[in-house]
Amino acid sequence: MDNKKGIGERDDAPTLSSPPCFLHNAEPAYQGYLERTQVLALLDELLEAERAGAKVARTLTAEVGPGPTGEALAMLATDEARFCAMLARHIKQLEANPSQRTGAFREKVLALEGLDNRLRLLNRGQGWVVRKLQEALPRIADETLHADLADMLSVHETNIRKCDEVLSG
Repeated sequence: MDNKKGIGERDDAPTLSSPPCFLHNAEPAYQGYLERTQVLALLDELLEAERAGAKVARTLTAEVGPGPTGEALAMLATDEARFCAMLARHIKQLEANPSQRTGAFREKVLALEGLDNRLRLLNRGQGWVVRKLQEALPRIADETLHADLADMLSVHETNIRKCDEVLSG
């Protein structure tokens, strides 16, 4: 056996007993991601809010009737319903039961007089969803869920702009 040392090798150098990094095996929370229970709480909270938004948008669509405002509200209702289905699907994939509740937001919006007041509050609700998603996205480990929530964020930002246009036009 050859006992020659290579350049920079020492007799007292430590030997490693395992690879230096097992980070890929660490729990998501250790890496800064939300834990399963936190993800489920977020998804249920968003689901309840989206359900309220869908109901508000459908009610306002019926009140407004045909025309550009009605079309914008109908599209918003469709988006909200689509995200309800997406959120429920992810909750089920995490082996939990989606909340059946509707957020209190629906009652708050419908209690207001006048379309403009209702649209402003609807837009603030959309803004709340945007902020929740912006806060949560960096902490979502699951790539599919992350992509779906990023899409949800983008659509909500677009719907806020459309609602602003309706309010200003």
